[in-house]
Amino acid sequence: MQVVADVGGIPGKDCNGFCKYCYFRKVKDVKEFGCAHCLPNKIGCERCSKGVSETQGRFKSPFEVMNAVQTALMMSMRQGEIIADISGGGDISCYPHLETLTANLNQYSIKSRLSYTCGKGITDSEIAPRLINNNVEEVSFTIFSSDPKLRKEWVKDPNPTEALKACQIFCENIKLTGAAVIIPGVNDGDVLRQTCNSLEEWGAKGMLLMRFANTFNEGLILGNEPILKNHESQPVEEFAELVKQINKEYNFRVSGTPLCDPETGGPFAIAKDENEIFLQFIKPVTGEATIITSKIAEPFISKIFNKMEVDSVNVVAVEKEIACLITKEDLEQLDLSEIKEAVIIPGRSFVHQLDAERILSADGVDRLVGRGPDTLSVDGELSIDMTDENVIERELEQFNDLVDAINFFGMRRM
Repeated sequence: MQVVADVGGIPGKDCNGFCKYCYFRKVKDVKEFGCAHCLPNKIGCERCSKGVSETQGRFKSPFEVMNAVQTALMMSMRQGEIIADISGGGDISCYPHLETLTANLNQYSIKSRLSYTCGKGITDSEIAPRLINNNVEEVSFTIFSSDPKLRKEWVKDPNPTEALKACQIFCENIKLTGAAVIIPGVNDGDVLRQTCNSLEEWGAKGMLLMRFANTFNEGLILGNEPILKNHESQPVEEFAELVKQINKEYNFRVSGTPLCDPETGGPFAIAKDENEIFLQFIKPVTGEATIITSKIAEPFISKIFNKMEVDSVNVVAVEKEIACLITKEDLEQLDLSEIKEAVIIPGRSFVHQLDAERILSADGVDRLVGRGPDTLSVDGELSIDMTDENVIERELEQFNDLVDAINFFGMRRM
């Protein structure tokens, strides 16, 4: 079983400073968005204010982290191998007690996994073998580039050579998945291939490519756009083609976010023609509703319902490209003439129920607004560790949850 070991930390403060492309750079005061976790009559809670900007607190003591891990284990009562997923708001390689924490976990026969580190806290590459000896078995390492000069400039790494040496040691001894936010004209093209060459040569398990976001519609909802002036993001379709091409050229697993995972067909693997047979495992739709989703997800969801020959459901896209980052501003741009009397919005969207009902009933039609499941597919960050069967099974579960919401909130047909 997996248990989260959250070490805390704040982006920009507990990571040796922001990377130039960081999602959280330039964030000041964060407004309360509203979400499914808010109280019914109060807009705003910790998740949709401090939580979304990851500013809850600085690094925790190893005692606090171990106590939380032990509590989680006692609550779960599960048996078998235990893996602690060490994560936080800052760069966990900057966590001053990382070696102590992993040693303590190892004393309880708990293996460790380091999640989403840039390695900016590594001043001496010899920390890598010490962590491996503490039973760290896997690392997610945002390498950005294997060129130390580019890392120094863009990741703001004070010791890029040592960080890259540590990355190599991890690759050669345990499982390491590299990651890179792709900045067109900076670390794509030949630079990206040189990075992949290094990772493959060292023995990396895989590589996650992440599309750079620079506008509100691309996901910057914290009032900090643009992160980089005079830099345009790569079109989504072009980015997906890059992921597919890199996957063909290298022997390790390559996945992308928000698109795509060439090995599993995700996201929305069940939308593929060759997987149409699996749609028979989705429940019958007996309700009538409009599904509101993102610009990227809409074609896939529409295709699935069309293949199921469901004519009581229409899918409407907002301009936001990521569904869980939809805010009330996105809903305000919709043409309400396209919206049925029952509406399903994404479960994790940053919209309070009061705002959703007010905005979606602004034309005088009293619409019933429900929330769908948190996700309808598996993002490339997760699917890189899954098989195509795993992804299809997860998607079928999620679409059945969506149909349950449609049938519950939608008007029953005679």
